[in-house]
Amino acid sequence: MELTVRRDCIAHEAACAAVLAAVREGAALGVAVNAAVVDSGGTLVAFLRASGAFLHSAAIAQDKAFTAVGFRMSTADLGRLIAGNPDLRDGLIRRDRLTAFPGGLPILADGRLIGGIGVSGASEEQDCRCARAGLAALGL
Repeated sequence: MELTVRRDCIAHEAACAAVLAAVREGAALGVAVNAAVVDSGGTLVAFLRASGAFLHSAAIAQDKAFTAVGFRMSTADLGRLIAGNPDLRDGLIRRDRLTAFPGGLPILADGRLIGGIGVSGASEEQDCRCARAGLAALGL
């Protein structure tokens, strides 16, 4: 019987680079966002809040990253998946820290889940664009 399981996790330097790139993308778009990166276990590794970003969006960004890791899919995809099933949707959105609206992406390296990034504070499209900029900064 195997007693341990190896878990791949994002390095803190990479997490810091991702949140910085996401916030910079927001600035380029003219919006102030919060960006968070969690490791593959959902623990916060890096967080950055642009000056003027909405206070409540800080927790939302972290929850988007947490959700993307937990479901191994984007929060936008999760939202679309549950949209047609009211019972599932209503049950899931009542779960603590679960968000099903765009702005959260899993971070995959060589097909392995190493973390998640979440961005909040702008429109759904802008949040997604900023999250993708975070991944791009990692070469993903």
